[in-house]
Amino acid sequence: MSIESEILNPDLEKFSPVNLFDFEERARCQISKMAYDYYAAGANDEITLKENRAAFDRITIYPRMLRDVSNRQLATSALGHPISMPLMIAPMAFQRMAHPEGEMATMKAANQAGTIMVLSTLATSSIEEVAEASNGNLWFQLYVYKDKGVTTSLVQRAEAAGCKALVLTVDSPILGSRERDVRNGFHLPDGLSAKNLAPAGIEVLPGRIGESGLAAYIASLYDQALTWKDVEWLRSITNLPVLVKGVLRADDSILAIKHGASGIIVSNHGGRQLDTAPATISVLSRVVEATEGNIEVFVDGGIRRGTDILKALALGAKAVFVGRPVLWGLADSGADGVGKVLHLLRTEFDLAMALSGCKTLADVNADLLHP
Repeated sequence: MSIESEILNPDLEKFSPVNLFDFEERARCQISKMAYDYYAAGANDEITLKENRAAFDRITIYPRMLRDVSNRQLATSALGHPISMPLMIAPMAFQRMAHPEGEMATMKAANQAGTIMVLSTLATSSIEEVAEASNGNLWFQLYVYKDKGVTTSLVQRAEAAGCKALVLTVDSPILGSRERDVRNGFHLPDGLSAKNLAPAGIEVLPGRIGESGLAAYIASLYDQALTWKDVEWLRSITNLPVLVKGVLRADDSILAIKHGASGIIVSNHGGRQLDTAPATISVLSRVVEATEGNIEVFVDGGIRRGTDILKALALGAKAVFVGRPVLWGLADSGADGVGKVLHLLRTEFDLAMALSGCKTLADVNADLLHP
């Protein structure tokens, strides 16, 4: 199946996107059904996928009045790296299904926005290609393979290419049941592969009728025996800081610190792994409290508005990651579309700060949320 197959072609000129939901609708009309379903789907009944969004909507902001908000400051840092706003780009696989330039276009937009992009192990562009296009604002997301040599090689390449951190994803020893992918028999279109795995000869996903090729790939190659000791092992083979992505529990955040993590990303993999797991925003404050300020905590999942960023920071996140909306912008108009998505979120967040009486990010705290 080609990337172009099954694409709907309405008159997209009839509306210009004014929010992230508009970008999703435009993207749905421009990419194949298989690609759209792969990006958009959650696990099983997609309860967690929906709850990630709904949980934000239930939180209300308790704005302060008559505060001088004439000169707002949005810049912050992540693990010591300066970023223009508390918003970064989450790792997402197979971006060339959305646009021919894929991860290269996303990197370009991150550069222009002054923020960090996390490159997926399962990218359709190589670490070296994307790093060459970066402004030193690239992190690398890592899966651990049964063959530790494959993982070690990826770490070494990320270091050599100038990546500034490793993001170890720990919630995917096997793939969640993504029924849309099963129905579509998900596979990569001709000409695309997981380019970072080419040196190991495992860059091609199997195509199987009646099941997801990605699920089969992960089941055969990922290390399902992964434990907290592997975080220590990873720290032992790299000088880069290691973030643990996929933490939802307070006790796991304590273990992450114990075993040497430099940061935590509260994440349920966008609702794509264990269905009925809690929304990330609903557990964020417990994870932050358990860390006692000893580690930076980030969050992803369901962020679609600037007010969502405000709520996440008020609950203790250092910054947030956004995923699917970046893909929708990428599908719509490449680097320009990703840039528009990031700009929209920044503009909405800036507005939310002003209307809440917040001049600086230090003003965004739990007192800002309705008790």
